[in-house]
Amino acid sequence: MEPVIDQAFAAALYSDGDAGLDTGASLLAADPTADAELVRRGEEFVRRAWERGWQPADVVRIVRRECDETAVGLAAGLIASETGRYEQLPPRWRSQLDGLPAAPPRNRPDRFSYASALLGLYRLLLRLPAIEPVGPPPGTSPHGPHLPPAHDEPRMLTRIRALLAKAEATGFPEEAEALTTKAQELMARHSIDEALLAARTHSKEAPGACRIGVDAPYETAKAILLDAVASANRCRAVWNSDLGFSTVVGFEPDLEAVEMLYTSLLVQGTVAMTKAEAGQRAGGRKRTKTFRQSFLMAYAQRLGSRLVADTARVTAAAEVEVEAETGSEAAGVAAPHLLPVLAARDMAVTDTAERMFPETTTTRVRGATDLDGWTCGTAAADRARMGGSGPGIHGRRGNR
Repeated sequence: MEPVIDQAFAAALYSDGDAGLDTGASLLAADPTADAELVRRGEEFVRRAWERGWQPADVVRIVRRECDETAVGLAAGLIASETGRYEQLPPRWRSQLDGLPAAPPRNRPDRFSYASALLGLYRLLLRLPAIEPVGPPPGTSPHGPHLPPAHDEPRMLTRIRALLAKAEATGFPEEAEALTTKAQELMARHSIDEALLAARTHSKEAPGACRIGVDAPYETAKAILLDAVASANRCRAVWNSDLGFSTVVGFEPDLEAVEMLYTSLLVQGTVAMTKAEAGQRAGGRKRTKTFRQSFLMAYAQRLGSRLVADTARVTAAAEVEVEAETGSEAAGVAAPHLLPVLAARDMAVTDTAERMFPETTTTRVRGATDLDGWTCGTAAADRARMGGSGPGIHGRRGNR
């Protein structure tokens, strides 16, 4: 006779609709001896996700998007138990695992509900598409461009993180402006220093990649903001709208900078949008959705050009310093010229992104229809001292 768990899976996982889930959950609820195998099969589904290019944060993000918080907790428990079998994990995985929510108790609130939630999760995991890998799966050695970052965060990144945290926390726009501007300048300088160090030491370091969630609502504006931050920090961002994330390609120090700055600017923009919207409501208007969409579009576009300007200013100053060092006999060794070094890294990033995503499209976006929202968003970007790239963003085709 076919095992109960196979009967349950046949009913629930390979058919659509709630009836199959109910049938499978009923079978499992009636047979406690299937519990251990049910969890083992779930860990296997998670392992298959790693083989298809997914990482822990990606799985949690898609489960939260498609299911509910109960399923998120169940997924987190499976991820924790599956990854616990590896002595070493790929870069960035440890921080992702540290951010997992707590797993709910087994068989609560009752056996049927628990089994039904698990089967719904398994149905989603089973159907995850293959996506572009941004690092090796667990249990394999890093290879190719995906090199692990240093174990200890560089002091400069720690300082940048602190500046951005202060910018998010302050209630004074002028202070947030100064703090965020200083953070971007330090990011640009840190990127230049890392590039020069790699050139001097003839480092074999190659570009890598990371994924950053781009969540609803107003995901188009958020994707534009991330694209602007990535471009200003010598990276390329490719948005997958179907799966709710952008893949950012760049050298490791720049990837760290992009992730930190995007997260901070999104927080600052959301706070500014909420305050501006409250003022609009006090004046009697009610079109909050169009106001928010236009606000964030203006905020993202204005920030892009200002970020690029900040980076260009720091690069120009660094170029003068490097040229002076090159001509100084006291330097002891010839310093590399800055602009060729940066151009070579830009080319390496572009080549890596094109290999990873040979079928991207650039799309002109629409949706900023509220003049008040656009005006307020532009003003908020000015206060953050950052500004927008063009209206085009790179998108991925063919994952679904």
